[in-house]
Amino acid sequence: MINFQKAVDELRACGIYPIAADSITFRIPNAREQLWHGLQHFTGGHARWLPAYEKIAAYLTDNQGRGLLLQGPCGVGKSLICWNILPILMCEYCNLMVEPFSAHDINRHIDRALKRAIVTIDDVGVEAEAVSYGNRRQAFTELVDNAERKGHLLFCTTNLNERQLAEKYGERTMDRLVAITTRVKIEGESMRG
Repeated sequence: MINFQKAVDELRACGIYPIAADSITFRIPNAREQLWHGLQHFTGGHARWLPAYEKIAAYLTDNQGRGLLLQGPCGVGKSLICWNILPILMCEYCNLMVEPFSAHDINRHIDRALKRAIVTIDDVGVEAEAVSYGNRRQAFTELVDNAERKGHLLFCTTNLNERQLAEKYGERTMDRLVAITTRVKIEGESMRG
């Protein structure tokens, strides 16, 4: 009888992932207070707690091996949370490094991002298709596929809703994104200014 676990381990050692690798799980102690403290710090004490932040705090308490997709209008804290606060919390409490990428620049850094176990992609939906030596690449689609296959974590922010994401990236990518992330829709008026 074949030992499937041994075969899977041997394939993974060669860089072949027949099934998703174990996902990265973490638990941030006192997540609500830590999130609030980070929001206060980065806004100079002018943060407002929005109802959707409760869902983010619950996610930080136990991510259940999933990434995070924050959706909503401009100025509701999506980038602040994913770009600034999450990398600090992950480093301090989980000894994990998060590399942030702007969707504007992801095409130039796609190969580096694909090698990272945890990445933030800020402003998903604004990036253009990459063309390198005649080869067309869609960086975000590659990152979603890679995260699903290898159990990597994606922290993403976007102003797009599910329909707009599906139109831009296709149903296949949207289905995978839903499967590998916890989605939080943040509503409200811009808090900038």
